[in-house]
Amino acid sequence: MGRSRKITGSATSPAPKRAARRPQQDASVQEGRRVLEIEARAVQELMARLDDRFASAVNFLYECQGKVVISGMGKSGLIGQKIAATLASTGTPSFFLHPAEGVHGDLGMLARRDVLIAISNSGETQEVLQLLPFVKRMNIPVVGMTGKMGSTLAKNSDVTLDVSVDEEACPLGLAPTASTTATLAMGDALAVALLQKRGFKHDDFAQFHPGGTLGRRLLVKVRDLMQHGDHLPRVRDNVSGADMILEMTSKKLGMTTVVDAKGALYGIVTDGDLRRFIQAGGDFSNITAGDLASRQPKTIGPDELATTAVALMERFSITALVVLERPNRLAGVIHLHDLLKHGIV
Repeated sequence: MGRSRKITGSATSPAPKRAARRPQQDASVQEGRRVLEIEARAVQELMARLDDRFASAVNFLYECQGKVVISGMGKSGLIGQKIAATLASTGTPSFFLHPAEGVHGDLGMLARRDVLIAISNSGETQEVLQLLPFVKRMNIPVVGMTGKMGSTLAKNSDVTLDVSVDEEACPLGLAPTASTTATLAMGDALAVALLQKRGFKHDDFAQFHPGGTLGRRLLVKVRDLMQHGDHLPRVRDNVSGADMILEMTSKKLGMTTVVDAKGALYGIVTDGDLRRFIQAGGDFSNITAGDLASRQPKTIGPDELATTAVALMERFSITALVVLERPNRLAGVIHLHDLLKHGIV
């Protein structure tokens, strides 16, 4: 007899099942939701604490004749850097001062007309507290941001903003999470309230954001993008409907401006006007551009920002605006395609 062989498997044996990953994924999702809920609640609770102290802090920053200096250690320092950047980009001269570097020679950055925003969740960060005697001698106002309203920082600040949280999102209660989120949100609230108090406008914002897509959106004006000269669809009010359609077709904007004998704007005709005329059984053989023209088209000035043109198009659900240099003086047409092409939309 031949030796028996141990059968360890066959071609038809089922493949071993892989361990399911779903429970681990679900656990991660649940943990992520827990963190976000804690941090959202921390920000929500800040709203009830906004009172006269917040208004006083905004006034300190508004009346500052020098620079707003933000200082904090560790994670508070990183949040402080973002707050400084937000203030600077919205018209408030500001910069971040590392407190440890400050007490080792960089205090010369501070001047008498400045305001200091000092950030410390505990209110007892030694590097931050070491700045206080100097700024007091310089008569520099201090806006404290802390989670401990009875702390040394709170007691030595001209105004203190409460950024305390009930719990950190870190399950160990160690890593700053909800507390840094609350501090960041409070910094944003300060910056935006200050922006509004200053009457900061789009043009002001554009001065500090000249680069990239944002810069294009904020700096580009209507005259930079409008169709004009030979590219502008334009017909006299007395031309035939057929000639008007030829002009619309050749300029490819889905519309044409209509002018009178003096070249003043008479109105516009759009593809929609043509469709409605056809649906009503109209006859193009006896119609003129003036007969079809909408007499009160939406207009914009050439020196308006391109973003303003976008807002008007969205508001009235249209794709083109007539550009007028002065009442009835036709300068061009700006179309949605021009705005899309240049990244304004």
